[in-house]
Amino acid sequence: MSKLSEGDSRESQNTRAVKWLLEQPGGPVTVVTPRKDIPSPVIEALVGRAGVSHHSWKGFSAGSFRGERVLYAWPDREHLNDVWQSEADAVAVIEWSERETAEWIEDVSPFQLLSGTTVPPTKKERKPLEPLPNGVDAILEHIAAWAAGYDSGLKWNEEDKLKADMMNRPARWAAITVEQVRAKCRALGIRPADVDTIAGYLQRRKDGRRFIVRSSYRTFTFD
Repeated sequence: MSKLSEGDSRESQNTRAVKWLLEQPGGPVTVVTPRKDIPSPVIEALVGRAGVSHHSWKGFSAGSFRGERVLYAWPDREHLNDVWQSEADAVAVIEWSERETAEWIEDVSPFQLLSGTTVPPTKKERKPLEPLPNGVDAILEHIAAWAAGYDSGLKWNEEDKLKADMMNRPARWAAITVEQVRAKCRALGIRPADVDTIAGYLQRRKDGRRFIVRSSYRTFTFD
């Protein structure tokens, strides 16, 4: 993760990421930017090299990046989730906003490229979480086990089960905050995209929203 340091420039930040990526062994280089235009001379020069491919977000699915070295420039949280547990040979992310990357850095613990120094990975020990009442701990543990079995995260039927339980057992979820659910999901190692999905469902219920659930799961509740 190349971060903007105090007194730094965006182009210096970009240069650190490019330099680091090219020093890594591995397959061909892929550059991903929000749009086709590239507001960076050093990244534009990289894209101009033979064998380097360039993609914008529109119409592009990151997939696993298997066997590639990837420069991922200025992703928001949604797109940063694309590189979760990536099978790329190396990934250099250029940070745009700390608000978008803070949780990801805490969960993934990447090298952090700063002006004049590189901060090695440091895994912080998570504080023990208070158990969630009403069986919600067990529900989230079930969901984590389901999601771990798929490269693509939660399936539609598992999401429908969760949505149905939130509607059919509202008292179960009433005293539980969105922040508690996020913390529990992250502690269980659930993919960031699925953490956002699960926390988003609870937020929508707290906002008074209802879900459309397929008929086969409409009356479903967790035991």
